[in-house]
Amino acid sequence: MLQLLRKIAFPISLVYALVVYVRNFLFDVGVFSSKSYKTPTICVGNLSVGGTGKTPMTEYLLSILTNRKTAVLSRGYKRKSKGFYLAGTESTVLELGDEPYQIHRKFPQVAVAVDTDRRNGIQKLESVFGPEVIVLDDAFQHRRVIPTFSILLTTYHNLYVDDWYLPTGSLRDTKKEAKRADLIIVTKCPDTLQDVERKKVIDKLKPKPNQNVLFAMLKYNDFITDGGLQKVQLSELKGKPLALVTGIASPEPLVQFLKSVGIAFEHFEFGDHHHFTDKEIEQFKGYQMVLTTEKDFVRLEGRLRNLYFLQISHSFSREDEAVLKSSLQALF
Repeated sequence: MLQLLRKIAFPISLVYALVVYVRNFLFDVGVFSSKSYKTPTICVGNLSVGGTGKTPMTEYLLSILTNRKTAVLSRGYKRKSKGFYLAGTESTVLELGDEPYQIHRKFPQVAVAVDTDRRNGIQKLESVFGPEVIVLDDAFQHRRVIPTFSILLTTYHNLYVDDWYLPTGSLRDTKKEAKRADLIIVTKCPDTLQDVERKKVIDKLKPKPNQNVLFAMLKYNDFITDGGLQKVQLSELKGKPLALVTGIASPEPLVQFLKSVGIAFEHFEFGDHHHFTDKEIEQFKGYQMVLTTEKDFVRLEGRLRNLYFLQISHSFSREDEAVLKSSLQALF
């Protein structure tokens, strides 16, 4: 049924593609203005609507930039606050949005701010925090800002070159805009990725001479946690009545990983950034344990007992990690 609806929506996708093409053209010729800033900015984004691993990639960059005074600027999708908002010790997930709140909790030394107006957000951060570098989360389409360094993410099993435009596909920007990236990272790659497969992907992407293409695998912890001292090894979950609750764009890799390690569960799947109602939460209370993603955990915390999350991160080969680190060091 979904495939049929996507085919029916194909004419709409052509109109959408035309609109984003014209928008980018107007930026390219200077009708719409773009601005750069004295503070180095690193843009992390994609051409699709989600599911490429932007938040874990932002966290990976922050782990590299620990010796720098760093800030993160996000839109703060579905937050309740308005305008520019800088995270503080009393900030909540409703004020920041789930992904910025997650980053704020894990990296308290980093200034995390949200603002739909990226120009205003950068200016505010420069005046109130004075960062050495600002990471712009999910900002590839925000062309009013010219980033110092731009990282484009695309998933191994759904490369942007193989995708199509909304609503038939998941692209929200034209494929040719990949030319603006300084670095292309293919995420969610198989652990057994061979050199010949890497070459096939690079040949498909056709990067510009100045663009490096790196490959990242998802790395899962071997335990789940309640965000505090309580940790449970994955091996202990076998045979327990378990609910998996996800409100992310692409839960399939997590689902497949849990099945691969022999964990049975009932999956309650919701849309990305879903705000859970009391009625929905009642469905989960009959389970001995409720497992969710780290992003969903910050929205469910305090509303369920026996709530745990499985942390994920990106993993690179030694060679690719060295390229990424040297690219960041060149900004300073």
